[in-house]
This record gives sequence, C-alpha cells and structure tokens, in this order.
Amino acid sequence: MPDLYHLLLAKFGPQYWWPAETEFEVIVGALLTQQTRWESVERAIANLKERLLLTPEALADADQETIEECIRCTGFYRQKAERLQLLSQYFDHNGISRILGLPVDELRRELLSLKGVGPETADSIILYAAHKPIFVIDAYTKRICECIGVTGGYETLQKQFEGSLPRDTHLYQEFHALIVLYGKEYCTRKRCDECIIARV
Repeated sequence: MPDLYHLLLAKFGPQYWWPAETEFEVIVGALLTQQTRWESVERAIANLKERLLLTPEALADADQETIEECIRCTGFYRQKAERLQLLSQYFDHNGISRILGLPVDELRRELLSLKGVGPETADSIILYAAHKPIFVIDAYTKRICECIGVTGGYETLQKQFEGSLPRDTHLYQEFHALIVLYGKEYCTRKRCDECIIARV
C-alpha cells in the first residue's frame, strides 16, 4: 500500500481533503454523499448554507420539507432528509466537540448506532471531522484494490491499509483523497488502458 500511495501522490500531489469549512459540514457531506456524486453534495451544501441551516441546531429544528428541497439534488432526498435531521438532533443534543472527542472505537460505535450511518459514513466522519486515524474504504478503494489483486470486505480491506501504513491521520486523509481522485479520473471514465496502478 505505501507504493500505491507514493505513486498517486507523485501523479496528483497533495489534496488537502475533505473540502469543508466546519466539522459539521463534513458530517453533513459524509451522509449526503451516499449513492451520489460529490458535485451534487456541493450543491446541496450550498443550498443549506444559503438557508442558514448548516449547524446542528438549525437543521435539528428545520422543517423537513425545507431540508428535502435543499438536498433534492443528491437523490433519495426524503430518506436523507430524515436521517440528516436525526443526525443533527443527535449532535445538537450531545455536542459536536464532546462526541468527536471520544476515542476512535467508542466514537465509531456511537456513529454506527445512528440511523443511516454505515461504516463508510462513520469512518469519513472520524477521519475528516474528528481528525482521527481510521482508513475509509469506499467504492473507488474497492475497485482499485481489485486491480492490484487485493480483495475482501470492508473490514478486511481496512485492515490491509491500516496494517501496512503508519497510524497517521494526515496520511490516511491524503491517501483516501488520492484514491477518490484517481477513481474519478480513470475508473469511472473507463480509462483502463491508461491505468498506472496495475503494476504496483
């Protein structure tokens, strides 16, 4: 895995990801990005900002139809609006700083107990909002792993990455961002004949 990281870093340079102004914006983005493209999430976040809804307090108290209208572009907007409001109520009630300050294992258990939060969403929140070292496995990561002959479920792949890399938040953030960028540039555009990772 270190070879893959250095290959992608040499090609694209540092990404300084996740693009967000606050921890709560990361949390909202992590939930909205389920089954949709990041460009749609950016539009939805801009809509929420325009309505002054991008805080736990505001979203917790917002009318669900207003939330739906703001995030319609992300697909599954009724389901996501309900889950986003529940997530907002949870953070509003418990406090973002207190929750994000929990140890990684405890934080992960808390997040996974919330409706609509699966491993990828939980780990994105831990890595990019709490700034704690856990490797995010998404569809791009799975696809790239298959290309280099590494297979398995979410936990197996996560252990592969974490076991072969230093336990470093910034490294995990950069590596995941580079994988996403590579996946967008090459995998989704069917540029398999130009693939540079198959020889890793």
